[in-house]
Amino acid sequence: MPVKKYIVVLTEEERKILHEIINKDKHSVQKLKRAQALLLAEDSNYTDDMIAEKTSMSHCGLAQLRQRFVEKGFEATLGRKRKPGSGRSKKLGGADEERLIALVCGSKPDGKMRWSLRLLRDTWSTLPHTDAKMLSHETIRRTLKKMNLSLEWERARSL
Repeated sequence: MPVKKYIVVLTEEERKILHEIINKDKHSVQKLKRAQALLLAEDSNYTDDMIAEKTSMSHCGLAQLRQRFVEKGFEATLGRKRKPGSGRSKKLGGADEERLIALVCGSKPDGKMRWSLRLLRDTWSTLPHTDAKMLSHETIRRTLKKMNLSLEWERARSL
């Protein structure tokens, strides 16, 4: 039997929290599995095979759980791991959103019946207030959608 590199030792408070997680239906399946695995990992009577079978976790996942508990602590182990880039910043802030809406609701471009996303993108890049921000047409579409505006609405308004 291989020697475990990371040993799980829980405090009484942590044990209490884990039991509450297991007994309530409000938590995700992943969090429930992690709580069960931590409780079983502390008990020396359970092997990794037994814990993996009871919690439906892989051996690798169980080893990573132990390691995260020892290295990063209790809270980090129960929470979700953040993927890099998942907290992306918005390209358009409040003032820029207002400017974009004013552009869409303002006068139509010369020689055009209505705004298109690509035309908005090209016009946006020439405006002086943009601080050289290049936007994709998809960013403009998402911003307009979030504000419940569409270019179809603009076309219907002009008829």
